[in-house]
Amino acid sequence: MNLIRKQNNISKLTLGGVLVTLGVVYGDIGTSPLYVMKSVLNGNGGLSNVSESFILGTLSMVFWTITILTTIKYVLITLNADNKGEGGIFSLFTLVRRRAKWLIVPAIIGGSTLLADGMLTPAVTVTSAIEGLNLIPSFNEVFGNNQNNIVVIVIIIISALFFIQHFGTDLIGKLFGPIMLIWFCALAYFGIINMSHDWTLLRALSPYYAIKTLFSSENRLGFFILGSIFLSSTGAEALYSDLGHVGKDNIYGSWPFVKICLLLNYFGQGAWILAAKNSTEYADIEGLNPFFQMVPEGLLIFAIVISTLAAIIASQALISGSFTLVSEAIKLNLFPRLHIMYPSKSKGQLYIPSINKLLWIVCIGIVLYFKNSEHMEAAYGLAITVTMLMTTILLFNYLLKKKTPLIVAICILIFFGVIEFCFFIANIVKFMHGGFVAVLIALGILTVMIIWIKGHYIKMGLLEEVPIEDYKDQLNQLRQDEDRPKYATNLVYLTSLGSRKYIERKIMYSILDKRPKKANVYWFVNIDVTDEPYLAEYNVDTFGTSYIVKVRLKLGFRVEQKLNVFLRQISNELVESGEIEMQARTYTTMPDRKISDFRFILIQEHLSYESELKSWDSLILRSKLLIKKITVTPARWFGLETSDVYIEKVPLFVGHSNPVVLKRSKK
Repeated sequence: MNLIRKQNNISKLTLGGVLVTLGVVYGDIGTSPLYVMKSVLNGNGGLSNVSESFILGTLSMVFWTITILTTIKYVLITLNADNKGEGGIFSLFTLVRRRAKWLIVPAIIGGSTLLADGMLTPAVTVTSAIEGLNLIPSFNEVFGNNQNNIVVIVIIIISALFFIQHFGTDLIGKLFGPIMLIWFCALAYFGIINMSHDWTLLRALSPYYAIKTLFSSENRLGFFILGSIFLSSTGAEALYSDLGHVGKDNIYGSWPFVKICLLLNYFGQGAWILAAKNSTEYADIEGLNPFFQMVPEGLLIFAIVISTLAAIIASQALISGSFTLVSEAIKLNLFPRLHIMYPSKSKGQLYIPSINKLLWIVCIGIVLYFKNSEHMEAAYGLAITVTMLMTTILLFNYLLKKKTPLIVAICILIFFGVIEFCFFIANIVKFMHGGFVAVLIALGILTVMIIWIKGHYIKMGLLEEVPIEDYKDQLNQLRQDEDRPKYATNLVYLTSLGSRKYIERKIMYSILDKRPKKANVYWFVNIDVTDEPYLAEYNVDTFGTSYIVKVRLKLGFRVEQKLNVFLRQISNELVESGEIEMQARTYTTMPDRKISDFRFILIQEHLSYESELKSWDSLILRSKLLIKKITVTPARWFGLETSDVYIEKVPLFVGHSNPVVLKRSKK
C-alpha cells in the first residue's frame, strides 16, 4: 500500500535550471578565487619571492586539481552514484551500506568532517570579500585602516544571514542564480583583461609545470603548497551534495561554463602577479590579495559588492547543506533527533534551529579568533580532505556493487585515494595554524554519532521479544472487560522491531501489567527508514483480528515522519477495507468521521543501576539517554504535539548483580 508520496522532480537541462544551478551548487567553489592565489603568495613569502616558473607551476596545479578532483571524480564519476536523484555522502552510504557493516565508519567520519570544515566557509568567504574595502581610500579615511572594522561588518552580515533562516530563503533564493551568473561573468572578465597581456600563461595547462614547481627550490613551502592549492577544489563535495536540488543534467550543462570562468580568473591573477612583482607600489602591502588588486580601479566597488553577495550565497549554500546533512543523519539513525521546521514550500528546504544556532556561534567564534582571512585560510581545508577520502572509499564499494570490473574499481580507488591522501598530508601542517578548530568540531560531532549508533546496538541487544499471537486472547479479554474504564479508543505504541510477529516485552508489560489499558484497537507501529530518499509505503498485519494492528511504515530518509497524519490515512483505509470496525462518535465536528480518538504511549527507558553491563557499554548507553533528554522529544519529532500523548517511564533491565534476598526475622 502507498502513502501520499513526495515526488522527487529532477529538472531536465533547461536555461532556467542552469541558472538555478549557478545559485545553488557553485557558491563554495565559485568564491575560491577570493583566497587561493592570496594563500599561495603569503605562503611563499609575498609578491617579491615569485617567478614566472613558480606562477606557471601554481596555475598548473590549480588547473589539474580542479580537473582531476572536481571534473573527473565528482562531475563525471560520482554524480552517477545518485540515489533516486539524490546526492551527498549519506545518500551514497545508503546505496552501499548493505555490502558491509563497517561502511558506516567512512560515512560518519565523512559526514562529521564535511559539517565541521563547512563551518569555516562563511567566515572565510565573507571576510575575504569584505577585506576588499581596505583598498578604497574613502573607506579608510572615514573608518581608518583597522581590521576590527572588517570584523564588525563580517559579524553583522553573518548574523543577519543566520537570522533570516527562520523565515526561509524563498524570496532571496530567486536572486541567487542571476547574481552568481553576474559573478562568474565578472570572474571571467577580470581574468581576461589581465591575461590579455600575457597569453603565454596558457602553457600552465601542461602538468609538466605543476610537477616541476612542486619540487622546485623556488617553492618555499615545497610539498605543503598543496594545502593552498587544494582550496581551489573545496566546493567539490558540496557540488555532489546539492545534486538532488537541481539534477544531474543541469550540473553537466553548467559546469563547463563555471570551470572556464574560474580558470580565466586564476590565470588573470597569475598574469597580474607577474606584471606587478617588481613594482615598489605593492612591495609593502600586507596580506595582498591579487583578486582585488587586478580589478580595474573604476570597477573595484562593483567587485567588492558582487564578491560579498557571492560570499553570502556560498554561505547560504553551506547552511542549507548542513541542515540537509543533519536531517539525513537523523533519519538514518546516525544522529540524535532535532526539531526540524519547513519554513517554505521550496523543494528540500528545511530549517533546524539548534544547528542554525550552533553554526552561527561557531562562525562568529572563528571570525573573532582568527580576525583576518589570511589566518582563516591557514586553517581551511584540512577536514574536507578527510571527507573526500571517505567518499572515495564509499564510491569504490558503489562501483563494485554496480558490477564495475574489479581492476577498474581498484584503479579509481588508488588514483583518487593517493591524490587525496597527498592533499591530506599537505594540509596536516594547518593543524597548528588553526586547523585544530575544524578537527575538534569534527571530533565532537563524531563522538555524538558514535554514542548514538553504539547505544542503539546495545539497546537492541537488550530488548526482550515476545510473540504478539501469545497475547491475542488477553488483549481481546481486556478490551471487552466492562469493569474497566476505557483508556483509549485507539492505543498506539512505537516499536523498534520490524518483524511482523514480535514486539518488545516492555510494550506488553505497559498494556497488561503497569495499568491494564483498555482500548478498542491496539496499534503497534514500526518505522523503517529505507535507502530510497522519497519512498512512502506501509504494510499491515491484523493477526486475523479487528483489534490488533501491526503497521510497518517504510519511509525514505528524506521523508518527514508525520506519524499522526499517516495513521489517520491508514486507519481510514483499514475501515474501508473492513479490516477494522468503524468507530462512530456521538460528538464530532466531522460528520463523516470513521475513526475515533488516538492515544499515543511513548516509552522512555532509563538504565537501572543494577545492570550487569560492562562499564564502557553502560557509559555509552547513559550518554545516549542523556542526549535524548536534551534533544527534541519523540512527540515533537513524530508530529504529535497536538495529539493525546502519554510518556511512560520503564527501566531497561539487563539483569541484577548480586541480588540481595531478605530473610524474615521473628518479632
